[in-house]
Amino acid sequence: MSEQISDHQVHSGGRSGLLDRVQGMLPARFRRGMAVVPVVRLSGVIGAVTPLRPGMTLSGVAKMLERAFGTRNAKAVALVINSPGGSPVQSRQIYLRIRQLAAEKKLPVLVFAEDVAASGGYMIACAGDEIYCDPSSILGSIGVVGGSFGFQEAIKKIGVERRLYTAGSHKAMLDPFLPENPDDVARLKTIQREIHATFINLVKQSRGSRLKAADDVLFTGEYWAGETAIGLGLADSIGDLRSVLRARYGEKVLTPVIAPASGMLSGLLGRRAPGAGSLALDGLAGLPDDLISALETRAIWARFGL
Repeated sequence: MSEQISDHQVHSGGRSGLLDRVQGMLPARFRRGMAVVPVVRLSGVIGAVTPLRPGMTLSGVAKMLERAFGTRNAKAVALVINSPGGSPVQSRQIYLRIRQLAAEKKLPVLVFAEDVAASGGYMIACAGDEIYCDPSSILGSIGVVGGSFGFQEAIKKIGVERRLYTAGSHKAMLDPFLPENPDDVARLKTIQREIHATFINLVKQSRGSRLKAADDVLFTGEYWAGETAIGLGLADSIGDLRSVLRARYGEKVLTPVIAPASGMLSGLLGRRAPGAGSLALDGLAGLPDDLISALETRAIWARFGL
């Protein structure tokens, strides 16, 4: 039998001919020489929006990232980002995981900003070796924001007395039902400056000499449209995913979208995988939480006119 196969191989072009026919039977992404660039979409507010509706987190996107960087024949990994920001901790952890995987697999990372890659969304975009955007994309917002409300006068009018018991002189710092304390505000601003400094250092390390403006322009929390962001060095070029990848890797480049895992149980509960969107419970029981979450999410996007 082995002699018959050998003779057949000789008459059909040898062993390479047999391998070519076997390759032709495989799915396209497994064929030798086929350029593959897996695509991961990172969308939405980063971190917890409400306890029952987490936004984009490292735990929610880690598996997608690992699958993308582990894709056979991958020439690069493309990240499509559409996020107004959120948790600085989750933003930085996602950034670090992307850079770790890129170093392990020795793959370049190409980032494509959609409507907005701002604040924490821009921090994640900095994980890219190159950042592409649309002329109308919004990028930047390299700053830190926090806010609250003051209800102390309102509760007085309706006859409510605030009773709060703490151990620790600053445990009730910035309580919205107590008058604002200037010392507490000063402490908060110190924390914000520390977080801001971490953000600035990350951008400088990632973008390096490509940054084209002074710190007092780039790091005020301001944001810009695509062309201006490129001029400042916050992005590299105007470009969309399909055009850029075809120009670089050929017309037949494969771009499989790496979707989040969705088990049968999550489907029955009406949930979506965290990190790819939001996680919500169907039915009236989740309505108050959904409403609050929707308002908070809307407020974050509205900061960028979206």
